Amino acid sequence: MFKLRSVLVFLLFIICIVYAQNENEDNGVGSPEQLSPEPSDNSPQDENPIPSENGQNEQETPVNAEETNPKHDVDPPPINPYPPPPSMTRTIPGAGGALFNAKEKYIDYTNWDSLTSRYGPPQESQRGGIPYVVTETRLKEIRSHFMYWYFDLGGSDNEGDWQKAIQTSSPQVHKNLNFQLPFFGFRFNYTRVSINGYLEFSDPPPHYSTYPLVFPVKDWPKQNDPSFIGIFFSKCRVGSMRAEDLDKKKEGVYFRLERDLLTRTDQFGVEVRERVKWDIREGIIGAETFEPKHVIITTWKNISFAGGIPQSLFTTNTFQLVLATDEVFTYAIFNYLDLQWTTHTEALGDTLKGEGGTPAYVGFNAGNGTRSYEYVPYSQASVIRDLTGRGWGNGFQGRHIFRIDEKIILGSCNKDIDGANLDLFFAPESGNMLGGTMVNITGPCFEPYDKVICKFDTEDEVYGTVVNRNRAICIQPRLLVEGYIRLEIAIGPGKYKWKGKYFVETPATAAEKIFFEDYSVHEKYPPEIKISWVHRNLTTNENANVRISLWGYRETTIRPEFLYIDELANSAPNDGRYTISPAAYRNRDNRNVSDIKFGFLQINLTEPIPVNGTDTRITPVIWSRPIPLGWYFAPQWEREYGKRWTEALCDNWIRNDRYLRNFANELPQCPCKLEQALADKGRYLPDFDCDKDANPKCQYNRGAIHCVRTGSPTLEGSEQQCCYDKNYFLMLSYDQQWGSSPQRSHNLGYLPWNEANKVPTLSHWFHDMVPKYLCCSWQYEQSVGCETLRFERRPTQDCVAYQAPAIAGVYGDPHVITFDDVFYTFNGKGEFVLVRTNNKNNRLEVQGRFEQMPMNAYGEVRATQLTSVVARGNSSTIVEVRIRPQEAQWRYRLDVFADGRRVYFDRPSLKFQHFPGVTVYTPTYILNQSEVLVMFDSGAGLEVVENKGYMTARVYLPWTYINQTRGLFGNWSFNMLDDLTDPDNVQIGLPSGNYDYERIYSDFGLKWMLHDKEEPNKGGSLFKREFARTSAYYNNKTFKPEFRMLPEEIIPQNRSIEINKAYEYCNKDPECLYDYAMTLNRDLAHFTLNYKSTIVNLKEITRRRVISCGVLETPRFGRKSNFLFIPGTKVTFECNQDFQLIGDKRRECTPDGYWDVPVYGYTECLRQQEYSARQAGYTWGIVLAVMIPLVLVLVYIAYRIIRSKQRNDQEQARENMAYEIQKKTCPRSSCGEIKSIRTRR
Repeated sequence: MFKLRSVLVFLLFIICIVYAQNENEDNGVGSPEQLSPEPSDNSPQDENPIPSENGQNEQETPVNAEETNPKHDVDPPPINPYPPPPSMTRTIPGAGGALFNAKEKYIDYTNWDSLTSRYGPPQESQRGGIPYVVTETRLKEIRSHFMYWYFDLGGSDNEGDWQKAIQTSSPQVHKNLNFQLPFFGFRFNYTRVSINGYLEFSDPPPHYSTYPLVFPVKDWPKQNDPSFIGIFFSKCRVGSMRAEDLDKKKEGVYFRLERDLLTRTDQFGVEVRERVKWDIREGIIGAETFEPKHVIITTWKNISFAGGIPQSLFTTNTFQLVLATDEVFTYAIFNYLDLQWTTHTEALGDTLKGEGGTPAYVGFNAGNGTRSYEYVPYSQASVIRDLTGRGWGNGFQGRHIFRIDEKIILGSCNKDIDGANLDLFFAPESGNMLGGTMVNITGPCFEPYDKVICKFDTEDEVYGTVVNRNRAICIQPRLLVEGYIRLEIAIGPGKYKWKGKYFVETPATAAEKIFFEDYSVHEKYPPEIKISWVHRNLTTNENANVRISLWGYRETTIRPEFLYIDELANSAPNDGRYTISPAAYRNRDNRNVSDIKFGFLQINLTEPIPVNGTDTRITPVIWSRPIPLGWYFAPQWEREYGKRWTEALCDNWIRNDRYLRNFANELPQCPCKLEQALADKGRYLPDFDCDKDANPKCQYNRGAIHCVRTGSPTLEGSEQQCCYDKNYFLMLSYDQQWGSSPQRSHNLGYLPWNEANKVPTLSHWFHDMVPKYLCCSWQYEQSVGCETLRFERRPTQDCVAYQAPAIAGVYGDPHVITFDDVFYTFNGKGEFVLVRTNNKNNRLEVQGRFEQMPMNAYGEVRATQLTSVVARGNSSTIVEVRIRPQEAQWRYRLDVFADGRRVYFDRPSLKFQHFPGVTVYTPTYILNQSEVLVMFDSGAGLEVVENKGYMTARVYLPWTYINQTRGLFGNWSFNMLDDLTDPDNVQIGLPSGNYDYERIYSDFGLKWMLHDKEEPNKGGSLFKREFARTSAYYNNKTFKPEFRMLPEEIIPQNRSIEINKAYEYCNKDPECLYDYAMTLNRDLAHFTLNYKSTIVNLKEITRRRVISCGVLETPRFGRKSNFLFIPGTKVTFECNQDFQLIGDKRRECTPDGYWDVPVYGYTECLRQQEYSARQAGYTWGIVLAVMIPLVLVLVYIAYRIIRSKQRNDQEQARENMAYEIQKKTCPRSSCGEIKSIRTRR
């Protein structure tokens, strides 16, 4: 009996085992053995994070996926090339037709379909065959599914994407990405997948004590501030499937990684790439050219909340996060399939339904106490359930799309929020002032028949067109403004609630869209003009046609006019090339616009194109840079003015310009040498027409190697231009037509921009560029008009009276050089006044923030470094330049805030940005935003430079600030003794040596510490406040830095190697020695030396006086042996052929700064007939000079003779008369006596 029972139990046990095995096979579960996964797109699990790398994979050429091919299934070779017998295979329910062999783990992918199969795609070793091309029908089918792929079968462990390691007891798993994922300014090559509804990149705090959650963590760095992407950040656990669930895949977390999509040709790789590409391109504005390189798909299926009772396991959420990146841009797609609970029990939610309390956090946190973005109004609010019914990304309810690489840009509309200043997202974020830019807008949720009203600044309203619920289009009108303006939209008759800042590019600096292949467009009578453009800027349709038209500008009244002139071509193919034949327009008669001298080419589509298959049709427009119109109007001007039409038009311009007010006296003087111009960074910036680093063509200043312009317009809207030749000396217009010339109108224009003389670029061309063509380029250099332009209307102001700026700076940890050359070290911790002036006309505030150095290998570093600088001049915009965390410097090194808003300089048209009272720019050769220059209208300047995480700041002041400055940079008075003056005007003695910095620290430096509240003589802190951090967060008066300066005093003697390194790296420089001894950082020591030497060299340059003898005019029809003007220069004059030189042939610049006095007269060049006539004149002059005195003498002698004779005759006549009278009256006795007397006479 016992044996029978044992046999029955044994048989029953065998039956149970077989039954269980069959059940496992039916459910697709393979061998319980956990095999190490192969390198594949199912990311390997690795418990050790890989440190972030700085390298970046190269972009690959995408495979064309737009061509149609009726066959889209590929037969990759199976793992086992010999099919198993039918008895060993089984069709798995829900496996999309795949055949699975449990014994050999064989999967036949012949009829595999990614949309229906639970099996993952073939492994890398199974890929191959004919390159796959997705059809339009197949792509449409794929994109019609809401959720992206996730598989619970297949792979080496037959668990697909399902993360078995993620359970309630082990809530996260580490994943190496093996590529760089840009996120919120940082970049990571790994992530951690958490059951709690997020991907994280750094450790979170041990626990969150209060709800709602607030990010960044305020107590960072004392408490961890995690970097994460939170699709549903809450405490979760794996739930249970309900009977009614249609998707029978296992509950839990799924993770799928698809890499190197640009080179993939297998079916699944191509389908992933094309689906993600078009979902993002059509789902979020500004992504029209995005090509995904890597994709991460993370799915949380049937996830319940933590702390619930057992029945709560059936209350679950299912959501999905899709990340796509090309390693520069990153996009996130949030798919919310089902949300049945909102919170967990620790956040005061109930234990059955997960309701009440504080709902989950939805958003992004950059980490390290930097930035965060909370998706309002849904995050941590009761309306979080609405996430499944909002978004409308790609037309799906529950899909929300974001761009997340540098800043978070929302691609989905938001109908659950209201207010007066709601964020408006648009792309592009800038456009040409001339208009025509198609601006895509996301903000409110649009209905198909909504009336969208867009308002650009103060211009008239324009009406937009609805594309879909998330997107509308407005065409930017012509805007006579520059810089940032308000862009607002309203729906119907509603209020303007959605607002943003739109940047208007001047026509001269806007992105160049139409290119001229040579200089023919600048000629009077060119035979042809060849132009080109990027045809995809208009449309990708190769068969589209374009219209090319000509527009022009003029100022005849106070209101300027921008007018249509002519159509140059219609229905031309959009192949990116066209040749204009000026002869075709020779007989045009445009008398109503023939006074226009310059203009623009416009190219637009002949027929509007539809938007994404909708009824919306648009016509994109592109513009050329300004061009002269001699090639078009020359025949008409010739008919009107005759063959010498250039002279007539030049004379007209000169006559009109003489009526206008003189402006040159308001301009600053040009520096004599290029090194001075480059060092005067408060007043001069590179000229975009002649920049040695970006545009060395120098078309209007030939022979120049570099030109500079004033950064801001004067009170009359004018600007100064200074160009320098190969000898690095100033080029004068008196010497040649290519010399420097002041400009009546600044390229930036002047408020109000809509009046004549003040329009950006257009007024500049009208008043300053057109005459260069009319009077010089289209005539010749010695023509009367060109010389009048060069000598009278736009003469170069020489550099005799130039005054170089004063310079002060801070560097290292930290060391200060004042305006009057006092060197000292100040390791204050907090926010301090660097420069402050309180003059009504030249008010300036420059402030610096110093934070403690990071720890070195041996512990705390008792020293600080400069981390942020903020400045304001008069009533200008406040500009702050802040160093970014080292981990976030892969693209931008510095953050720039203008009026509290981040601005970027990553495109050529955005390199120079003008704000009220201040111009901010980065050098054209700087691509990573590591050098920023701030130029105030007063001529004061601020330069901030970053290298390897260390900042320096330098301030440049013109002479109007003498005896007005206070702060850590001292009182600029040319007297070192009064430099260290505290806010109470008490002077502190200069440091007597390396051991006197403690006194400087306590008696002088700390007294310049700033607070948020305004204080007399110091002002208030200007820094942008984030996350409720006040000045008290940074200020620490009790901080005691290390005052000893020598390495042997700072570094313990048992680390003599470090002491030796300090002297090896620093070569006895005291600041460098201190910095290395404190931080043991060679980079800091190097850049301390570098920054210090830069400031010292700049001071030497500005202190070095250049004596100039001023202008020595080149004679008309002649030339000079050189154009120098410094002492010792000897200039020899020569004349052109058929001209004779008169006057001094040589002149010399004397040491006292004057040209020697000419001995033979001022130099001239005369034609032969003029010379002969002048010589004849000289001869006749000499003859006359001799003959006239001789004739005068002879005449005088003759006169005297005649006069003497006349006197004698008169006397004789008187005597005769007297005799006759006496004779008649005398007695007879005396008459004889009278007669005898007469006889004697």
